[in-house]
Amino acid sequence: MYGRDPWGGPLEINAADSATDDDRSRNLNDLDRAALSRPLDETQQSWLLGPAEQKKKKKYVDLGCIIVSRKIFVWTVGSIVAAGLLVGLITLIVKTVPRHHHSHAPADNYTLALHKALMFFNAQRSGKLPKHNNVSWRGSSCLGDGKGKQGSFYKDLVGGYYDAGDAIKFHFPASFSMTMLSWSVIEYSAKYEAAGELNHVKEIIKWGADYFLKTFNSSADTIDRIVAQVGSGDTSGGSTTQNDHYCWMRPEDIDYVRPVTECSSCSDLAAEMAAALASASIVFKDNKAYSQKLVHGAKTLFKFARDQRGRYSASGSEAAIFYNSTSYWDEFIWGGAWLYYATGNNSYLQLATMPGLAKHAGAFWGGPDYGVLSWDNKLAGAQLLLSRLRLFLSPGYPYEEILSTFHNQTSIIMCSYLPIFTKFNRTKGLIELNHGRPQPLQYVVNAAFLATLFSDYLEAADTPGWYCGPNFYSTDVLRDFAKTQIDYILGKNPRKMSYIVGFGNHYPKHLHHRGASIPKNKIRYNCKGGWKWRDTSKPNPNTLVGAMVAGPDRHDGFHDVRTNYNYTEPTIAGNAGLVAALVALSGDKTTGIDKNTIFSAVPPMFPTPPPPPAPWKP
Repeated sequence: MYGRDPWGGPLEINAADSATDDDRSRNLNDLDRAALSRPLDETQQSWLLGPAEQKKKKKYVDLGCIIVSRKIFVWTVGSIVAAGLLVGLITLIVKTVPRHHHSHAPADNYTLALHKALMFFNAQRSGKLPKHNNVSWRGSSCLGDGKGKQGSFYKDLVGGYYDAGDAIKFHFPASFSMTMLSWSVIEYSAKYEAAGELNHVKEIIKWGADYFLKTFNSSADTIDRIVAQVGSGDTSGGSTTQNDHYCWMRPEDIDYVRPVTECSSCSDLAAEMAAALASASIVFKDNKAYSQKLVHGAKTLFKFARDQRGRYSASGSEAAIFYNSTSYWDEFIWGGAWLYYATGNNSYLQLATMPGLAKHAGAFWGGPDYGVLSWDNKLAGAQLLLSRLRLFLSPGYPYEEILSTFHNQTSIIMCSYLPIFTKFNRTKGLIELNHGRPQPLQYVVNAAFLATLFSDYLEAADTPGWYCGPNFYSTDVLRDFAKTQIDYILGKNPRKMSYIVGFGNHYPKHLHHRGASIPKNKIRYNCKGGWKWRDTSKPNPNTLVGAMVAGPDRHDGFHDVRTNYNYTEPTIAGNAGLVAALVALSGDKTTGIDKNTIFSAVPPMFPTPPPPPAPWKP
């Protein structure tokens, strides 16, 4: 039998040959390979080469399109597999490590102080505390507030925040506190996020907003009264009636009656509470149902404020002793501006920019307290808030004239903060915005916030500074002013003392604060039983972390004495301004403000053309 040799020659195969396969292999090995007429490819060579030579050829690997060294192939495949395993391991570790709190290395003292300043609000909570409140010496308290009154417009008044070192809930300064916190979150949410505190501050705001919704019929469109205060502190005339000032007790142990004060003519309080709910609705805009609930409440309150005019602290109420309101015109502008931003409804902007309203609020005249933002007077904050609208949206006619006025007045206020001007006196480092009166720090922190925010507004509008008369000042000058004031509070002062509890090594130890001064030792001290803790010269057993005390006197002096509240008592209004100033100054300056979030509900603006001129008459 003859077959065709695939390599070019006849190959005779004996069909009768009974040689084994091994014999055939040996015969093939004996062939004269040199007789082959042309080179063999890899496959053909593998048929002919002997075992020893085949071992040599295994140094290479045929990948079909290319032949590579076996060693390189092994190294390459091994490297790919190892890299895959490494990536998988890293991914597994990242996904399994808890993410509760990222370890943010604070870049500056402002961030460090911010962490502590926010903790003060946890310690001031009233009602049933959440498990994660993180203040070991505090517990649930005053769970009977507002309960038991038949036919009342409120179900209960449990929750909210204690105002200061007592257990009274004053709704006027509390509303301002929540508005300030919300404003700071709207402008600086990225900085809160970088500090790892965004969720925390939002929890603080929600705790306050949820409580405010309890203080009036928030489901109604029209109301005729709201709650102004829970608790009492009047000890005038030597009264020995048990109340939140006569007694010195831990809030958890209070057993005396806590009266509820209602008001039916309180425009200032209602408009400020409307501002608090409206600003909070922007903070929680991603939670649509809750945000709309807050907006509805804000609208109802503002309508009540406009319909039933009057100051909440008039008529000899207890509020006049502790938190007297001088007028409600500034709250109308402030509340109207916040409702405009929360709803986009032009009717609120028209109201907030009425020249008559601004005139009543004192926008066109100076006065010793002009430019001082506080729980009583919000004009400086309202003017800056509306200047923002002009800087970034420029609505034009018919708002331009009054917005331009607000912008100019804001610029004048900023000039008054600078050391080169003499509107306000200064101690050895601290501006005296309250003209040497006690408890100065609450006004200083608000000014530091406004100055930093105005500086950031100008930066975001690509404006390098502003004019004070003929002189041009850089935005850095404003930021420097804010830094010197906050640095003073953090310890760069003649006493080398931090006025924030728990910050630094030298801070007040005898706070005028009932909960911090009475030990949590399973002993219940009654109304007078706690007096010994009030009067002792020993430091407070509990550290009220982050509390900013009232502050030094006009000579930079400070007495760390528990019984002198003008030096050692903290307030939520003061700490709200502190938090706002700290977050504004914290982190990287280039982060700046969030230009757009506050305008989320504002519709596109197409300026209304001015009316045509009167017909020409010859």
